[in-house]
Amino acid sequence: MVTSPPREAPRRAATRLDAMPRAPKLATFPAIRNALRFYQICSVITGVGLLLLLAEMILKYTPIHTELFAGGSGGLLWFAPVIAGADCEWWSLFLPQTNSCEMLSTGDGFNVSLAILVVHGWFYVVYLFSCFRVWSLMRWSFPRFILLALGGVVPALSFFMEARVAREVRTYLAEREAAEAAASIPATEGTR
Repeated sequence: MVTSPPREAPRRAATRLDAMPRAPKLATFPAIRNALRFYQICSVITGVGLLLLLAEMILKYTPIHTELFAGGSGGLLWFAPVIAGADCEWWSLFLPQTNSCEMLSTGDGFNVSLAILVVHGWFYVVYLFSCFRVWSLMRWSFPRFILLALGGVVPALSFFMEARVAREVRTYLAEREAAEAAASIPATEGTR
């Protein structure tokens, strides 16, 4: 009796996610280095802006009640008092929209405190773009992107993330390039 060889199970077509490798391609390494440099610059600027914003919030919403102004009647740089409205309770300064608490600034000139708020907000968008660029080129998981994005929201986290990400990316690129260089060297024949 002649038996036929066992039939292989039909192969499923590879889905798009299965076909996509998780490791970055060597051709993208220059783009990764540029994206990392841009991320590092954005991370430092965002971190400094966030610390300035934190100082501004402490000055305005604690019992200090002051804002920084440039020019106007107080001179080059000066602090103007902020008057908490009659409806402000101590807790309403920290929980917006809980009542009709209104903070009135008494300064004239350029409001540096408000400028810090606006500049940090807009630059955070640039920082998110730099995070997305590094994240997508390195092909990291989505939770890693969330962690990178939190660097612009949690004070001082961007400085730690910048150092860690830069070290990790540079190490990865160096190891991959060394492995590729070792693999491309042909095996030599023994000496005769």
